Amino acid sequence: MGGGCWDATLFLYGDERAQRLRQNFDRRSSRSQLWTRCFIIWFFQRETPRERRPMWLACQIQTARQPPPRTRGRLRMENSQDRREKMESNKTAAGALLLWFQNLRWALGISRTLPVFSLVDEERLEIAYGCANVAVIYDHSSNSQHIFQGHYNPISCLCASEDRRWLVTADIGPDSLVLIWETHSGFPVQTLFGCHPEGGVSAMALSRDVKYLVTVGAAEIQRVCIWDWTNETEGPVCVTELQPEFGCQNYIIFHPQDNSQIVSNSESQIVFYTWDKGELDYYTPKLSDKTFNRQVGSLSQSIFSTEGVQAFSATTLGNAVVWDVVQESSSWVNVQRIALKLIPLQKHAITVLTCTDNFVVTGNGAGHVTFYDHHFKLIKWYDKFDLDSITSISFSKETNSKVGYLDSILNDGKPSLIRNFVLSTASAAVVHVNTAVEELQRVLKEQSLALHAVACHPTLPVVAMGSHCGTLRAWDYLSKGPVCSRVFHKEREIQCLAYDPKGFYLAVGFTCGTVCIVDAIDLQNKPEEHFRCAHDGITHIAFSRSSHYLATADTGKAVTLYQLCPRDGRLVWDYRWRHRYHYEPIQDLLFGEYPGSPRTMLLSLGADRRLVEYDLKNSGEDELRVLGTTRVEQSATPTCMAWYPPLASDHFLLTAATNYKMKMLTSTKTCRKTVLGPAHNAPVQKMAVLPSSPDRDPSAQYLVYVAGNKLGVQILPVDGNPYKYSALICHPTGIASLACSCDGKYVFTCGGSDCTACCWELNLNALEAEAALGGQGIVPFYTLLEGGRDGRLFKDITDYFYYCQLRLQGIDSMEPRRVSTRIPLTELPTMMRALGFFPSDREART
Repeated sequence: MGGGCWDATLFLYGDERAQRLRQNFDRRSSRSQLWTRCFIIWFFQRETPRERRPMWLACQIQTARQPPPRTRGRLRMENSQDRREKMESNKTAAGALLLWFQNLRWALGISRTLPVFSLVDEERLEIAYGCANVAVIYDHSSNSQHIFQGHYNPISCLCASEDRRWLVTADIGPDSLVLIWETHSGFPVQTLFGCHPEGGVSAMALSRDVKYLVTVGAAEIQRVCIWDWTNETEGPVCVTELQPEFGCQNYIIFHPQDNSQIVSNSESQIVFYTWDKGELDYYTPKLSDKTFNRQVGSLSQSIFSTEGVQAFSATTLGNAVVWDVVQESSSWVNVQRIALKLIPLQKHAITVLTCTDNFVVTGNGAGHVTFYDHHFKLIKWYDKFDLDSITSISFSKETNSKVGYLDSILNDGKPSLIRNFVLSTASAAVVHVNTAVEELQRVLKEQSLALHAVACHPTLPVVAMGSHCGTLRAWDYLSKGPVCSRVFHKEREIQCLAYDPKGFYLAVGFTCGTVCIVDAIDLQNKPEEHFRCAHDGITHIAFSRSSHYLATADTGKAVTLYQLCPRDGRLVWDYRWRHRYHYEPIQDLLFGEYPGSPRTMLLSLGADRRLVEYDLKNSGEDELRVLGTTRVEQSATPTCMAWYPPLASDHFLLTAATNYKMKMLTSTKTCRKTVLGPAHNAPVQKMAVLPSSPDRDPSAQYLVYVAGNKLGVQILPVDGNPYKYSALICHPTGIASLACSCDGKYVFTCGGSDCTACCWELNLNALEAEAALGGQGIVPFYTLLEGGRDGRLFKDITDYFYYCQLRLQGIDSMEPRRVSTRIPLTELPTMMRALGFFPSDREART
């Protein structure tokens, strides 16, 4: 246990109880200290009196932010307990507080290129799959998830041991990791840092005895490494490099009975590996259309036969290539194989090739699953599933009387067992097949194309999500279940969503320029509320507070207004005006109300640095007038805006820009204050004020924001304090949109191209604790200066501060000096120029 955690234990509970707690934690000493600290923080946050919690909790947060050390040490095999009990006991400890300020409660979506693994037993229907930069174990029986977090980049590879106890994840990108998890407990037992620093991992596999792990790098010159991950070895057991002309090797597997034999393939080249005594050799047999005088197709996957020395490859033209050992090969060292036969199996592309028990199993582009013996004699096929292209097949572990048996049609005349299995498809569907009754059960159906739109209902625990495949889905985030859904077959690509403040309507914007206003409950719309007023994609949608106006912004840099009008005794939406005033893309669109008046205002913020206010009251038919424009930035580009919560009598508009600064504009659009905004790897791009919660102090206000691939929370009021905000990586490829729940407890994000969405539960107490750790008054701002309070810059500021007072009182004056802690604001530009920063007159005024 770390020293800081131990001291806190003694302080809170005394020596006797702390000793008992330490003994309990020492049982997990082989695991990363980070996980221990996670458990301690959760434990003491639960049991520490509230008045004693914040400062201590902040102390532990700072300690636990250190990256986890490389975990080494021989793996101690132990009898696993029931997975469900162990997951529930660790879910809060490790999963919830590993990410301090936002806790990932649910991951929506699936990485379609990764395999799905069956963890099915007699009681539960569980699967493991990848979702952006996390791995998920989903229990369909109880509708619950256990999420494995730890990757900075998107997960590129996923593999599991045959008994499904060990799950391995690897990512692709800078600072890539390979993590080995125990599925029973949800803890990582091994971490491989920088095993492929050139860009991550493109393929990997576990040996059947789980002792070795093979990884293939994603660089142009691929490195193949074999790791004895259960031993105290810092590096791989053996390494070899492949030539770029072999193509990108994207699939690899061990021989099921001989760990020294490995096979991998790219679309054009298969590679056979043999390793012995730290040496890894490989052989690359030739295969082309000339080999068998017919088209072969691109290779998809390759496996070893469980009977004999042959290997098989599947191709995109429905063929199977049989590889056999050259007779001259006298030993297993540097074994050479040749393409022996080309067997036309199917008319469709074979996308999956695997084996189970005595069968070779294929999945193809038409959604069919076929079983063969090792001579490719047809045994069984499933072609009535009505699925699209299959991306993975995983068989369950069970071997009981409930699984299906084939009749005596094999050579030995004995009945053969077919296990239940799980399929995943290219359309992000996962199904479970019961072979005993040949029934198909749908486990998951997620978005298969980019997910850019998310919006929360203003009064109900419902979030709406729309994707480029045309699927609009409403999801209950308390019960974790679907409410209703709808598919738009004509427009398809949904780009943005917005609920009206009263919760009656949901506006849907498409990339083709169409706007559809549907009912918030059943997602259906009237024919006249389907508008095609532009050919440019809709980027922003906003409702007025009264729900009488709807405005959209599009990629054509225009703003379009719709109004709820009475017609034939009912209210319908009608097109009113459209205006193009910006000459750069529109960054944000916002409705508001004038101070002391219910009159509605409409604002648009553009990349041209203009804030445009529209005159809704005096706009005529087919004419949207502009009331005024304000230039909000000189050199930086504004990115987003939000109404500042009424913390004072004045009403302010908060804007963010690419120079990492925020401005507060008054109702007359003059700048009242400029402060330093959150400083991450990207400026703030989207922000929203968190709604009030009944469980929270009404005076406490928070700002939720998006900065690149990070989701952050900032304590209001904004003042530039670096300890009052924090962020974490949410979607590794960037966040497309965010929305806050009506009770202010959850934030939803979608990742755009990664086809996923996340439900985050906010832990605002941890953020308050970190702010308390930063200090009071001006103390937190010392860290913004180079060298801090003891640095040269701070000393220069002190000298110039008092020199300003001397200059104001007269340098040549002989009167006693009056030392003050203040100087006039007019002296600040002069003082800043003396320090080497030269603000313009406009910057000096604001």
